[in-house]
Amino acid sequence: MERKPPRPALPDTIAAIATATGRGGIGVVRVSGGDLLPLAERIAGRRPLPRLATVANFVDGSGGTIDQGLLLHFPAPHSFTGEDVLELHGHGGPVVLQLLLGRCLELGARLAQPGEFTRRAYLNGKLDLAQAEAVADLIAASSAQAARAAQRSLSGEFSRAVAALVAALIELRSLVEASLDFSDEDIEVGADVDVRLQDLLQRLAELRARAQQGALLRGGLQLVLAGPPNVGKSSLLNRLAGEERAMVTAIAGTTRDALREAIQVDGIPLHIIDTAGLRDSADPLEQLGVARAWAEIGRADVVLQVYDAELGLSDADRVIAAQLPEAVPRLLIANKSDLTGLPPARWEEASQVGLRLSAKTGAGIELLRGELLRIAGWTGHGEDAILARQRHLEALAAAARHLELAAGELGRLELCAEELRLAQEALVSISGEFTADDLLGEIFSRFCLGK
Repeated sequence: MERKPPRPALPDTIAAIATATGRGGIGVVRVSGGDLLPLAERIAGRRPLPRLATVANFVDGSGGTIDQGLLLHFPAPHSFTGEDVLELHGHGGPVVLQLLLGRCLELGARLAQPGEFTRRAYLNGKLDLAQAEAVADLIAASSAQAARAAQRSLSGEFSRAVAALVAALIELRSLVEASLDFSDEDIEVGADVDVRLQDLLQRLAELRARAQQGALLRGGLQLVLAGPPNVGKSSLLNRLAGEERAMVTAIAGTTRDALREAIQVDGIPLHIIDTAGLRDSADPLEQLGVARAWAEIGRADVVLQVYDAELGLSDADRVIAAQLPEAVPRLLIANKSDLTGLPPARWEEASQVGLRLSAKTGAGIELLRGELLRIAGWTGHGEDAILARQRHLEALAAAARHLELAAGELGRLELCAEELRLAQEALVSISGEFTADDLLGEIFSRFCLGK
């Protein structure tokens, strides 16, 4: 895909602490801007050679030593941002790092905004937008599979796949436009266009599937445990988490507020929320807990409706089931199977999936994990997944929609050509070829400071 020419480098110098907040063995202050050798000379007393770690004393304005560490210089354009970059590696204490940062600010730098280094890398043509977003996703990855998927996007695998689709789309558009320009010469392109369109749709479907798997790795599922008191919701949370995270007692209504726990199943993050028992109560605190439970249910990706297997479905359980949002997938969980003497089981009835298990003994928990993966749409182990964001999924879906419309307009090539143009526009938005500045601000503002 042909990139637009890099925008001119920003004239000002930015600086930030690039390592995490807190104490550590090493801390890094990163600086990016124009010619930074004068700044390096004033803060370290020397001009470092390119890409060579140099031991230096970092000094303040009066010549006193702030710290001793390593100085690295990456001359433009061979740096992360495409500008001159300095890295000051010192001891990882917050006070000394603030002193180093303060010295850089004294020498003319300004404090970088969140994500500003990566934004400059994008503006200077070092990364496309999908790669830039992958930087933040790699940092925030919550599993090894998510990290590997983010690295694939950062290396350009996602961008190359999109670029290949765009290249094929441009060829197809050229064919259609040529037939329109030379319509008086009776050029027959219908069959060829149809074949190419179907090929594009197939390749786009495969890329969408990879992106959807990556979106699961990135965001996971929000899973809410719902049901009346004392059916074992907290025990199920503890069993899934692998430790005692929620207090379990025989007293009904122990859980008053939502308890949250993050786990992984096959690398997919699951955000489990244990809620207050759903019932009518005169206790104001319990009423508040029930109201919050319903609020969490409304935001859920999956609801586990838990009931007591020994007692069976009660009228209260049926009332709860009738009130659950129809749009939210749900699983019916018959807990406490150890009290019934019945083995774990899965059943389907009227498109409702049910599981019998025991949170106390763990019997049937693997059935639950497998069912959650099925609901999530997980189809493999994520080895070819691309860590996609919601805007990527929307762009891919829009491109597919326009290609399908184009396929239906082969008898009217003017309309077909317009749908192909819109499909290309949707695809190139992924790499940021045509991206509004306000969207860039929204994307990069979510990055951490110093990146």
